[in-house]
Amino acid sequence: MKTNINKTNINKSITGSEALLQSLLNEGVDTIFGYPGGQIMPVFDCLYDYKKAINHILVRHEQGATHAAQGYARVSGKVGVALVTSGPGATNAVTGIADAMVDSTPMVVICGQVPSALLGSDAFQETDIVGISQPISKWAYQIRKTEDIAWAVSRAFYIASTGRPGPVVLDMTKDAQIGLIDYVPRKETHIRSYIPVPDMEYDQIEEAARLINEAQKPFALVGQGVILGNAEQELLAFLRKADIPAASTILGLSALPSDDPLNTGMLGMHGNVAPNMKTNECDVLIAIGMRFDDRVTGDLKTYAKQAKIIHFDIDPSEVNKNVQVTVPVLGNAKETLVEVTKRLKTNEHAEWRSSFQALYRTEYEKVIQRELFPQTGSLKMGEVVNRITEATGNDAILVTDVGQNQMAAVRYFKYKQSRSIVTSGGLGTMGFGLPAAIGAKYGAPNRTVCLFAGDGGIQMTIQELGTIMQSKVDIKIIVLNNYFLGMVRQWQELFFRERYSETVMINPDFVRLAAAYNIPGSVVSRREDLDAAIAEMLHTPGAYLLEVRVEQNGMIYPMVPAGTCVTNILLGVEEDGK
Repeated sequence: MKTNINKTNINKSITGSEALLQSLLNEGVDTIFGYPGGQIMPVFDCLYDYKKAINHILVRHEQGATHAAQGYARVSGKVGVALVTSGPGATNAVTGIADAMVDSTPMVVICGQVPSALLGSDAFQETDIVGISQPISKWAYQIRKTEDIAWAVSRAFYIASTGRPGPVVLDMTKDAQIGLIDYVPRKETHIRSYIPVPDMEYDQIEEAARLINEAQKPFALVGQGVILGNAEQELLAFLRKADIPAASTILGLSALPSDDPLNTGMLGMHGNVAPNMKTNECDVLIAIGMRFDDRVTGDLKTYAKQAKIIHFDIDPSEVNKNVQVTVPVLGNAKETLVEVTKRLKTNEHAEWRSSFQALYRTEYEKVIQRELFPQTGSLKMGEVVNRITEATGNDAILVTDVGQNQMAAVRYFKYKQSRSIVTSGGLGTMGFGLPAAIGAKYGAPNRTVCLFAGDGGIQMTIQELGTIMQSKVDIKIIVLNNYFLGMVRQWQELFFRERYSETVMINPDFVRLAAAYNIPGSVVSRREDLDAAIAEMLHTPGAYLLEVRVEQNGMIYPMVPAGTCVTNILLGVEEDGK
């Protein structure tokens, strides 16, 4: 066994597998999530000698490897790495690749492949993963020659991490893995025709500043692009100088501290009332690093028609894709925000900002108070989330699965620092949460990681409890169990005449199941027992599973029905029947 790994080996004859690992070390990789198999076995054999240099986390399913790599990337700001075999190993990774593409998550997925001589012969476990993944990745490339490894890996990391980030797929034939090469490190910093960050156009900067200076009712929409660009401080300076209220997309949450006076809450279908309503009242709408997703805009024919729209984005393809804008400001938000801020007048919009207050009160009285502080009845998802975020001092990392659990969690969890939320936004992948939480803990080992999952989503990747057991991953798992596929049930109740077709769930004993993986846990169903159960979870060393049995017919409000105007907001049925 090697005891000294030299990450800058030059002109030493090594195998392609070792060249791959050396190239990963050159990119700063310290953690890989993977699962071995026949066509990637040479790499795993070489990995045996690199245990001190690279921490490999053995997942239980290749989808888990990709979601874990996503969680790692989202909280660390680094590129996540997944390592899988060919055929079903590669196709199992496709969901994570697609998820990363939609949510702009930097990730490199390395797949084994049959020997070059067998390509196209339908050999055992041969699948055209390059062809499959090209539409859902930034770049997909098949490495057939050992001498191409250093170049391909460096290029992959450069593409994945620059501009608008995203996933890259490397398909590595077996002969490339076992061939010998005099290894020379590579560092790609330029690719012809690939322009990761467009040049700033100062006429756009000037016009954007002019519109903001003249605005009486400016409103900012904050997306994940602020976080990806490490532009949180620049955003705060921009908002404070011009006194601009702001709201966030789901992926943009935590770019602003939850308690910042300018933070008006969350946009979208289950977002806060005030920012959704004020979108259609502001005179200048400033979108920063967001893509005008349909869950944010609702009916485009009625979206912000009264406003001049400024769109800050690093990706030119997003400008005018869904919403026609008045002024595009292309570039990295960390740079463009500074340039616009220089040109802003110090302003104050006290009357405009105070106009949000009546809407805050309406939402609090009709939704939030009843969700967070109920006096009777079954436990509600929102109150569970609220009690847990308070118990962590609002300083934990939130990871969610998808569904009602996700919407309750993102609505009521609170954030003090950036990179504190990991959720599947654009693809809405059930099963995302558990493996993503594993990755998040490796990406931020010194922070508490709280996963909220429903009883449906947790069972899609529940085998990753084995990963937690083997690798001793310290995450807190909260299963919000309502014995339903809750979000589908909500839509069935509202839009399908309460015909609950195939949404009732008969579930296992989650606590006993966790115990089989040596993970302690408990069940709580009574309000008076909740705080003690949360305290036990948070103070128990290592992983813990808390099953909370919540109301079966709970609804997530507010809700903007799909495809309607953002001001068409349902607040639910009055409990007193009025």
